[in-house]
Amino acid sequence: MFVVVEGIEGSGKSTLVAGLAEWLRSEGHDPLVTYEPGGTPAGSAIREVFLNRWIAIAPLTESFLVNAARVQHVVDEIRPALEAGRVVICDRFTDSTLAYQGYGRGLDLSSLRAICEIATGGLEPDLVLIVDLPVETARARMRARANDADRIEAEPDAFHERVRQGFLKLADSPRHRVLDGAQPPPQVLAAARAIVREKM
Repeated sequence: MFVVVEGIEGSGKSTLVAGLAEWLRSEGHDPLVTYEPGGTPAGSAIREVFLNRWIAIAPLTESFLVNAARVQHVVDEIRPALEAGRVVICDRFTDSTLAYQGYGRGLDLSSLRAICEIATGGLEPDLVLIVDLPVETARARMRARANDADRIEAEPDAFHERVRQGFLKLADSPRHRVLDGAQPPPQVLAAARAIVREKM
């Protein structure tokens, strides 16, 4: 089973991914827990460039960078884990490309879908959990972090609002579920666990 967790920066994705992984281990599973862009040595190197706020990157370059990392991620990590019968939990996947570079940056969605299709070899998640949170709340969470904002986090609120609305527009298939990220993390995790259990 391939589960993806999506959402804007500061929405609580990482907390949910960690909680789901811990729960699955307690249920006797050995999940692969991974993230994008990254998940492999090549992907991590690309991630450093992608998030570097001192490097100017065109929107189309962004889409090719994340999809280059995605190719390696699918080939080296995700497909082998699925073929071995493991549950895969991934922090971001193709919906992030559509939300950030499509709705956020204004690139053509059909072109982005074609690029993602090539990068994934047609692999799609079984379940996409979108953690929805108002931008102002997410921004407050980001400010509370000790680290400096990366290139994406540093974008203005209007950009993050476009991305948020993009995610909500993408949540129109049976495999998408929207979670209320404003709820306490234990409640978000409980809702996510119920959905995953239903799908398994």
